[in-house]
Amino acid sequence: MSTRSAFDVAIVGGGLVGLSLALAMRRRGLQVALIEPQLLKPIPRDDTWDNRIYAVSPGSAAFLESLDVWPGLPPERITRVEAMEIYGDDSTARLEFSAYDAGLRELAFIVENRRLQQELWRNVDSSAVRVFCPAACAAVEFGAHHATLTLADGSEIEARLVVGADGADSWIREQAGIGMTPAAYGQFGVVANFSCEKPHYGVAFQWFQRDAVLALLPLAGNRVSMVWSIVTERAERLLTLPASELAAEVSAASNHALGELGLITAPVAFPLRLQRVAQFVKPRVALVGDAAHNVHPLAGQGINLGFRDARALAATLEVREARYDCGDYPLLRRYERARKEDVATLQFTTHALQKLFANERVSIAKARNAGLKLVNRQPQLKNFLVRQAVA
Repeated sequence: MSTRSAFDVAIVGGGLVGLSLALAMRRRGLQVALIEPQLLKPIPRDDTWDNRIYAVSPGSAAFLESLDVWPGLPPERITRVEAMEIYGDDSTARLEFSAYDAGLRELAFIVENRRLQQELWRNVDSSAVRVFCPAACAAVEFGAHHATLTLADGSEIEARLVVGADGADSWIREQAGIGMTPAAYGQFGVVANFSCEKPHYGVAFQWFQRDAVLALLPLAGNRVSMVWSIVTERAERLLTLPASELAAEVSAASNHALGELGLITAPVAFPLRLQRVAQFVKPRVALVGDAAHNVHPLAGQGINLGFRDARALAATLEVREARYDCGDYPLLRRYERARKEDVATLQFTTHALQKLFANERVSIAKARNAGLKLVNRQPQLKNFLVRQAVA
């Protein structure tokens, strides 16, 4: 026998963005349901490092602190990024960013995915959010006054608003008939963690190469997390290398900036693509996180875009006039307008940079490396770029 429950908002997807949105909306007095098909895997009891990490901006950290999530993270597993060094594909092009020069304490925080997700889940479990997990959606109907989600077990969830926080291959986006334009980069992001011979001093490093972008992000102690965005064939080869050979190849590609490296977590890879959606919202539905946008990871801003979605959508619903309910289209359009410029700007910038450094023409190579040098000589421009990234 099926059961029906009524809510203001039903969020489909229990990733970082969906969980943070559920907490933010519940704190604003809304009745919230969260539907997630998979149970969270427990964190290993040993000191293993998660090979999926995020560069969380100070603005996103403040958002998580407002949800009482940030204080629950183990401080010894969080690393402050105090500076960043970016290198072009010649021996002289260099761009440096400094938190101190911008009047900030840090540019970002490096946080492990599983620990952040676990703390978000802990707060959701202790809140009044109604969690359906594990639970899969079987159907959804968008009506004039509410939407109805039918779960695989026959249960029905009625909500004024359904939020798709279910990732790049969003089922909610598809069911709502929201178009998406994908563009594959022909690259994979290869991630792994390493011990390093030299201290990193809280500096994040990035090297633009002809067919790749290599980043080494600081972890606690003499450890770094690698994100190597690289063409598919080279990515597949990296995954097959013995640990010592992979470490040697990364050390060489990073010009031995941190000395010899030692692999501490096995590499994994994920395909890279750009995704643009036709709309962020329709009547009774809104998209957040990867369901609403995908960007190249070279700027490390994907998760921060998602957290800014959650902040904006929760704030939009909080200040709505009495004549609107949570799923009314004119109200949701405010959220869409608040987010489209930010998302489009980052998508354009990362896509243009990826294409610029993938171009092998000599004239283009000279121009892009000259551009890095030029920006490096403009402190006001650099500080402006930093302020945009830390929001």
